[in-house]
Amino acid sequence: MDYEQILYEVDDGVALVTLNRPEKLNAMTAQMGAEMDDAMAEADEDDDVRVVVVTGAGRGFCAGADLGAGGRFGAGWGKANPELRRKLPMDVRKPVIAAINGPAVGAGLTWPLQADVRYVAEDAKLAFAFVRRGVSPELASHVILARVAGLSRAAELLLSGRTLTGKEAVEYGVATKSFPADQVLPEALALARDIATNAAPLAVAISKRLLWEGVGIDLDQWRKREGKLFAFTTSTPDAKEGTMAFLEKRAPQWAGRVSQDLPDMP
Repeated sequence: MDYEQILYEVDDGVALVTLNRPEKLNAMTAQMGAEMDDAMAEADEDDDVRVVVVTGAGRGFCAGADLGAGGRFGAGWGKANPELRRKLPMDVRKPVIAAINGPAVGAGLTWPLQADVRYVAEDAKLAFAFVRRGVSPELASHVILARVAGLSRAAELLLSGRTLTGKEAVEYGVATKSFPADQVLPEALALARDIATNAAPLAVAISKRLLWEGVGIDLDQWRKREGKLFAFTTSTPDAKEGTMAFLEKRAPQWAGRVSQDLPDMP
């Protein structure tokens, strides 16, 4: 596939997807997100692909939404090619392994949260930083994180937006294993090749489907519900203030009032 902001290659049954904006710590744009989704669809449809590994070029995995020069949250988001296909990691009928080789923030963490396995760099800085930018988390993270980390720890991470290390992410259940940064991708590829060689694809696909259905909630409907609330928060003055405060390295001055401004929940 000919992509602009990611790389896609297949070798011995393993599709390697690399987020490829290293000069921006692979900050996500609409085009990158769409290309990642299209790569998931490509891997899902290709019987020669048994496992998918996702990593970042350079020293980071994904620094979250591209905030551009300021203004609203995701001012550098841009537009995506509407012809690209859409599929998320949890919907791919093959195992998806996230090799989080460096910083992963916001969407750079909620996206791999949908992967089946997460290997992470020990010293990587991770954060569900949405609330610190004046917006709410998305991509079914409220459900998935509560399942993998437990409700109390999920609440701590989502409601504070604080930063944790790769080692701490393993302790919390957010990641599967941690390694020195230069070993994350090799370890992920080793697991991928083991699965691709030794595990029956039909049995793996069924097992994966049952694991995700075992969550017990319609994640597609949940993503849509979260998406509506995410869109609301990105339109508030706090979203602009959160972005500007981050870029200007100062404490934010929030304006939204829970008593007056909270929308009806969809």
